[in-house]
Amino acid sequence: MIIAELPGADPKTFRELVDDLKNQIGSGIVVLGTANGEKVSLIAGVTKDLVGQIKAGELVNQAAAVVGGKGGGRPDMAQAGGSKPEQLSAALAAAKQWLESQ
Repeated sequence: MIIAELPGADPKTFRELVDDLKNQIGSGIVVLGTANGEKVSLIAGVTKDLVGQIKAGELVNQAAAVVGGKGGGRPDMAQAGGSKPEQLSAALAAAKQWLESQ
């Protein structure tokens, strides 16, 4: 499980980064978040072998709820946005808690 805040990261590169990390770990889950101004960007990636247990959309929405947003996507990758950048750390912690409860 990789859960990280990437200050100042370009949300447009998140998909590539998540794909690269999923390839490197082979089996696992990646959640990344960044805040730019008043906007929060989140992305979750789940390797294909775990998609039956964890859906990226459900995971990213756990974090997005904390930052006042919502998101969606495919079972293996989903993105979300929010408007409470001060809550980004709490959102990533919420994603971790949810994963541990699964």
